[in-house]
Amino acid sequence: VQLQASGGGLVQPGASLRLSCAGSGRTLSGSTMSWFRQAPGKEREFVAGRRWSGGLISHAESLKGRFTISRDNAKNTLYLQMNSLKPEDTAVYYCALSQRSLILSSLKEELSYHYWGQGTKVTVSS
Repeated sequence: VQLQASGGGLVQPGASLRLSCAGSGRTLSGSTMSWFRQAPGKEREFVAGRRWSGGLISHAESLKGRFTISRDNAKNTLYLQMNSLKPEDTAVYYCALSQRSLILSSLKEELSYHYWGQGTKVTVSS
């Protein structure tokens, strides 16, 4: 399985970005995919995740209303729409895949995931 994340960049506060994570090498049906991020000097944290086939979608409480996870089944691609970006959103964003259909309590745990993308850097600065 390969995960290729893209879409990061340098933007001003208040701007929007959409990150993409293209999966290849296996069917994504039955899997769970999520976004995590790691800010400079901080631990990696959960951003949003979903079962690929539906039924469970979750966003970090602090990001609800600004960030939205979605997927395009035909393209085997996971997305993260980020609106009203703030300087504190500056981080490297990683997509991750679990081969299992995770439950909510496992969704936010890094050890639940079998594969990780290389990360895409988002910098929010004026």
